[in-house]
Amino acid sequence: MKPDRKTGGIEAEKAVIVKDRQWTPGRLGLYFIAAVWMFVVVPLSAVAAPYAAMVIDARTGEVLHSRNADTRLHPASLTKMMTLYIAFEAVERGEISLDTMVSVSANAAAEPPSKLGLKAGQRIKLRYLIRAAAVKSANDAATAIGEAIEGSEAAFARRMNRTAKALGMTRTTFKNMHGLTEEGHLSTARDMTTLGRHLLYDYPQYYNLFSRRSTDAGVREVANTNRRLLAAYKGADGIKTGYTRAAGFNLVASAERGNERVIATVFGGRSSAWRNARVAELLDMGFRRAPNQVAARKPEKPTYTAESGTTTSGAAGKTIRIMTAVRQSLRPKLRPGGTEEPAPVIVAMQDDIKEALQEAQQVSTAQPDTPANVTLASAAPAESITPRIRPKTIAAQAVAPAAEQEVVTRVSTSGGRHWGINVGRYSSQYKAERVLLQTALLEMDTLDGSLRKVVKRSTGFDANFLGLTRETADLACRRLQARQVTCFMVGPPPG
Repeated sequence: MKPDRKTGGIEAEKAVIVKDRQWTPGRLGLYFIAAVWMFVVVPLSAVAAPYAAMVIDARTGEVLHSRNADTRLHPASLTKMMTLYIAFEAVERGEISLDTMVSVSANAAAEPPSKLGLKAGQRIKLRYLIRAAAVKSANDAATAIGEAIEGSEAAFARRMNRTAKALGMTRTTFKNMHGLTEEGHLSTARDMTTLGRHLLYDYPQYYNLFSRRSTDAGVREVANTNRRLLAAYKGADGIKTGYTRAAGFNLVASAERGNERVIATVFGGRSSAWRNARVAELLDMGFRRAPNQVAARKPEKPTYTAESGTTTSGAAGKTIRIMTAVRQSLRPKLRPGGTEEPAPVIVAMQDDIKEALQEAQQVSTAQPDTPANVTLASAAPAESITPRIRPKTIAAQAVAPAAEQEVVTRVSTSGGRHWGINVGRYSSQYKAERVLLQTALLEMDTLDGSLRKVVKRSTGFDANFLGLTRETADLACRRLQARQVTCFMVGPPPG
């Protein structure tokens, strides 16, 4: 009797189910192809990399959102934020200059992508290496920067860790300057957010690097790895992306809207598109939660005074004191076209001076001998010499026209009057000019004599005061921030 699927027993139903699930060779092959396809389509990092996030109000450092923010994870190329921070610090201290020609080592040239394509023995200016590391996220450029400043990767990693400790990055350990996966090379969303905030406030004159969609890196033009978010999110102006299989897709992003600025960090993104979308959500959350008006509290720069370091082996290191004084004093160069020859006025007077000396010697020999017990000072001159009238030609040469004189001034150690301040970005040129006028009237003491300038950006109009010294710009910002006016310093660009 044939079993009925509707009325038959349990055994009959099981027999039908087993028959439906038979593994034929063709079906097994389909399952195998599907499994391989999943590995191709879905990156391994999307499954393996843990997620962490952090959002802060950049003006005060207040935490607006946090998830797994203290979990130690692989930072990937977010590491280059510290490499660049130390490079800016070294330039400011006079350890190295932006125009220093750096010799690329074989170690730097052999770094895997992403890279600029440097060759061993090639010489390139530090400014181009900085651009490549900040915009292209080039590993070979980052390694060349570290070796140029500290001599080796290990020495630079030790400096990175000292700096991280001084900045309050308590759960970060660096092993290299580029961020490629290495055992023990770990950080957290909180620490990287802290580092991003210090980059913004400690070196505002270089911060514009992170918002460039592309830049000249010396050997070629390179595109920004973060250009999609910069183009898609209103007010975004940095900071750094990162990706490795172990880390996933990481990003520290900063955006400014009106008087507000927010920094958001994501670790462990599933893809670059997913990461950008998540960061955009976090930035939106930050702007919703951040107050409209708040007094900015800039973080303090690290001092490193009597800091106790730690070696890579874990043994206690020696006490290190890093001085911020300039290490060398360069001898002033001659003015352009100048020589060691005397000034024209002195040359013209040489003959008159020579004649005067000869006459004085003749008068001296004509005088009677002076007794030994009489000093020369007490002896009365035998003859009074009337000074000769200076020739008119000499007088005319002595008073040279002002146009022919060259005035050499001392170069300011704070960058001269090449600094400025930004008091916001506005939707129209009219609004920006109005704010500039109001701010100038509000802070006349420090802004007197500065140049008011509106700069058109893709996301609005920047209101800037230019032509200030660094000290004046810093003072003006602090006084304006005390009045709850948004302000940050704008310095001379590295390029």
